[in-house]
Amino acid sequence: VQLVESGGGLVQPGGSLRLSCAASGFAVSSYYMSWVRQAPGKGLEWVSDGRGSKYYTDSVKGRFTIDTDDAKNILYLQMNSLKPEDTTRYYCARRGPTGTMDYWGEGTLVTVSS
Repeated sequence: VQLVESGGGLVQPGGSLRLSCAASGFAVSSYYMSWVRQAPGKGLEWVSDGRGSKYYTDSVKGRFTIDTDDAKNILYLQMNSLKPEDTTRYYCARRGPTGTMDYWGEGTLVTVSS
């Protein structure tokens, strides 16, 4: 099992980015997938879950959208109206049968700054 994130970078406040998480060794269509972020010096913050029904932490509702391309086996996070407080490293993770996140990628860094 491998998860590889990409798509991070530097963007101005109000801008957009789309993060990708390429999965191998399993089908994203068969698992709940998650996005999590961790700001420097802070703990992990759950951002979103998606598999049919989609869930978001309050701070990103209406701005972020989780989605998958089952044919390409990729998880996405479309991030719009980005704010400086969204600056952090974003990780994708797979949720195993018990609901815990059992596999993680290495993350992609998002910096929102003018």
